[in-house]
Amino acid sequence: MNATRYRFGLFEFNPALRELRREGNLVHLQSQPAQVLACLIEHAGNVVTREQLRAAIWGNETHVDFDRGLNFCITQVRSALNDDSVAPRYIRTLARRGYQFIAPIERIGGAEISDRTSSLSAKNKSAIAITASVCLGLLLLSLAAAGYRLRSSQSSKHRPIVAVLRFDNETSDPAMTRFADALTDNVVERLTSTSLGRYDVIGNARILRLPRDQRDLAAIASTLHAQYAVLGQVQTSGPQTRILAHLIRLPQQTHLWVSRTDRSLADPLGVESDAAQKIASEFSPRVVTDSSGTSLPPLANR
Repeated sequence: MNATRYRFGLFEFNPALRELRREGNLVHLQSQPAQVLACLIEHAGNVVTREQLRAAIWGNETHVDFDRGLNFCITQVRSALNDDSVAPRYIRTLARRGYQFIAPIERIGGAEISDRTSSLSAKNKSAIAITASVCLGLLLLSLAAAGYRLRSSQSSKHRPIVAVLRFDNETSDPAMTRFADALTDNVVERLTSTSLGRYDVIGNARILRLPRDQRDLAAIASTLHAQYAVLGQVQTSGPQTRILAHLIRLPQQTHLWVSRTDRSLADPLGVESDAAQKIASEFSPRVVTDSSGTSLPPLANR
């Protein structure tokens, strides 16, 4: 099979199989995020607009909530690559334009396999020796993969979990629900990007999307094993929109921090991005500090 693969950093991506591997180990990536990654790699170095991604992944006739879908895909790809939207190594965001794959890429063709086989034949290696080498290689790979999974599992058990609940639309405008949902996805993305492996973020669990009157923080703490929760509200304050976000320690349900943003919605996408970045920059160091047992500074008077 002469399938083209792409190597960048510690990763290798097979667009035909939609498989992403890190140092030989398979990294879980859902179908649509894998398609987004394939499209960005195919146009590496060039800006791929959001509309181009929409046409490539969802088609021009789609009626899904495209903005939320694409934001989710980019979040998943960045999480799989352990990339940071603030200081990206792989995917750069160009506000209101699109995305750009910026890492150097090495293209690997299927011909390399044939060349390697011919080289072995030229050295007159016996079939038994080749079989033994392959078996040994597979055994070592399996042991390495098992060790990697064990280390990852042990490491993840020590990382605190932050659960991001659906932001509440507390305005009188039903259309603001879509803004609140998109803001929720942006906060998940930014918290994931700024975590740098120090904590895990959950934002797509069904229990986190329940209406406010059905919300149960104790159940979230027990079912998701979350140590922290992010609660948010979108409100109207005169001509401006107010965004409040609360960082809560679970299961005690203790307030650790409150972030507030007051902005006009002349540029909704810009407000979503700025507010999410502000929330992540304020919450992330506090999660890391609090989970390590270090005392937090007092809340500022605002």
